[in-house]
Amino acid sequence: MTDTQNPSALSAKNTSQADQSIDFSMVIASAVHDMKNSLGMLLNSLDELRQEHGEQLSGTRGFNTLQYEAERVHNDLVQLLGIYRLGEQTLSAHIEEHFVPDFLQENLARHTPLLDGLGIQCSVAADDLLGFFDEDLLTGVLNNTINNAIRYTRSRIHLTARQQDDYLVIGVEDDGRGYPESMQHSGPVSFGSLDFNSGSTSLGLFFASTVAQLHNQGGRKGEIRLRNGGQFGGGVFEIWLP
Repeated sequence: MTDTQNPSALSAKNTSQADQSIDFSMVIASAVHDMKNSLGMLLNSLDELRQEHGEQLSGTRGFNTLQYEAERVHNDLVQLLGIYRLGEQTLSAHIEEHFVPDFLQENLARHTPLLDGLGIQCSVAADDLLGFFDEDLLTGVLNNTINNAIRYTRSRIHLTARQQDDYLVIGVEDDGRGYPESMQHSGPVSFGSLDFNSGSTSLGLFFASTVAQLHNQGGRKGEIRLRNGGQFGGGVFEIWLP
């Protein structure tokens, strides 16, 4: 006797299997987006608490650590979303004109409460330049770089901007021990060079390099450069935009 199944039952089974076929990367991206927004609200709340209870909280190690780590995770999530969009081929640069000194001051202002709480001095030396770049993407790069400098500096961070060889060069310097020799380089950072088995994947550098390369003009692409020296002799991060 031949065993047959009801065609309608087979159809229902196949439909059920199709419904369970989930694009996991999209689920992760959606979750990351929600977490990023939640952390953004948390950071705003921390800023409000610092303003309301500045004397009690500003010098508190635990509060400063909380704000620093929340900012760091928020930056990581921003980068992950950018890399997801890169993989989906939906990440692009929307180039607009910006007055560079104002752009740097606005980005620094976001970190000023934490810098003050940690006793870190920060200065800006920017030529009066008009730059053409994607404000959101470059903000993501600067936020991560400043946050990284906060981690490794001793007491000072310096933001710079100049024009060199027909490039807009924006830099973040600190007075820490500087980059190890293995990290000092110029040019693009490939995804294949990331080491997910180590404590530091250099995901931020890959994101910054990607953002730089999205800025191109006349066949020239942007790039990042890492070296030691600068005004304080510590680490110097630069993003070069054509």
